[in-house]
Amino acid sequence: MSKPSPARYRTTNWSSYTASLRKRGSLLIWLDKDLSWLAPFDGKPGR
Repeated sequence: MSKPSPARYRTTNWSSYTASLRKRGSLLIWLDKDLSWLAPFDGKPGR
């Protein structure tokens, strides 16, 4: 039994596609000033 071929999608609305790519590229990160950047040392090796 052979695998079915994957579905092929065609873009028809290029302006919407381009806008969604631009939107996907934007990234907003919120950082807390009280955030601890380093884990406390527990005496064990590893992560």
